[in-house]
Amino acid sequence: MLDLTEEQRLLRASVGRLAREKIAPLAAAMDAAQELPDDIRRHLAEHGLLRLKIPEAYGGVAPADAVTCCLAVEEIARVDGSSSLMLVNHLAGLAPLLRGSTETQKSRFLPAIVQEGHIVGFALTEPEAGSDAASLRTRASKEAEGYRLTGTKRFITNGGVAKVFVLFATLDPALKRQGITAFLVDEDNPGLRIGKKEDKMGMRASPTTEIVLDNAFVPEDERIGPEGEGWGLLIEGLSETRILIGALSVGLADGATEVAARYALERSQFGKTITTFQGVQFMVADMLMGIETARSLVYRAARMQDRGHPSVRRFASMAKCYASDMAMRVTTDAVQMMGGYGYMKDYPVERMMRDAKVLQIFEGTNQIQRIIIARDYLDGL
Repeated sequence: MLDLTEEQRLLRASVGRLAREKIAPLAAAMDAAQELPDDIRRHLAEHGLLRLKIPEAYGGVAPADAVTCCLAVEEIARVDGSSSLMLVNHLAGLAPLLRGSTETQKSRFLPAIVQEGHIVGFALTEPEAGSDAASLRTRASKEAEGYRLTGTKRFITNGGVAKVFVLFATLDPALKRQGITAFLVDEDNPGLRIGKKEDKMGMRASPTTEIVLDNAFVPEDERIGPEGEGWGLLIEGLSETRILIGALSVGLADGATEVAARYALERSQFGKTITTFQGVQFMVADMLMGIETARSLVYRAARMQDRGHPSVRRFASMAKCYASDMAMRVTTDAVQMMGGYGYMKDYPVERMMRDAKVLQIFEGTNQIQRIIIARDYLDGL
């Protein structure tokens, strides 16, 4: 069992109410419209979720640990994956900004997040650099007082919503990891353009776009950390994000299970409710065991993150991989349990099943996670 503090229990209850009362009623319409209304961002900001990790010195609160962030993400995901993903990606962008930026940079960017409820974006993926993140082609060319960024980013969550992006570029593609550098890029930079908005299977309300950089000038004081040290920030940030994706997976699966189980308690066939049938009971049991196993792994990884455990990268990959595979399986079973009704948009489980699929793909595919897990373990023997 999680040993939560009183503050964590109160936050979980508060976010749960927000999710049920403000987000759940909008979820189906947002999915159909493929749009997250600004009300969602505003609700997240008003409940303090956009400043969870921001120190008091910049207008935040005592920085929330990984467990607290997972609790918030999980509660929102119980009713809507897209809204939860907005928060996950925002926290992903904050991670390298908090870890690698200067006090001047923090003083400039963090108070706006607190006061205006700004979203931070995380821009890494490119047409030829997905799982192979070291093969970035977006070029950062040094010139007097700054850099010119040129290239295209692909599949960027919160594109068109984020006010500032933590964006990764390379000084020279031939340098691979040694050339990767992180930058803070304002969304209103004249050289930055939001490109194609993707039409997706799931997470349809969450905006996913291209970012096109055409000689976008970024001052030197908006580089995060030294030149060529973006890879370390990237890898550490991905571990945090993968744990959050695990929490999103748990919440999504838990929400789908509850919807399907409540339906099954009322659905009658052959003169009795279908929950009296052993086949349905076995399905419910397997769903619950998967959820609880994944939850334990996710929060173990979160504890390790908070304590700086040396094996956190492996456990973050385990949490993301196992939990997202579980979420795909459980949401599929939820649709199956509800039969024809589960396949219809009248119930949220078909949306939840579509949302679950991408959890196995982004932040490193689950095939890549398995490679990380095995190599990390074998290298330590």
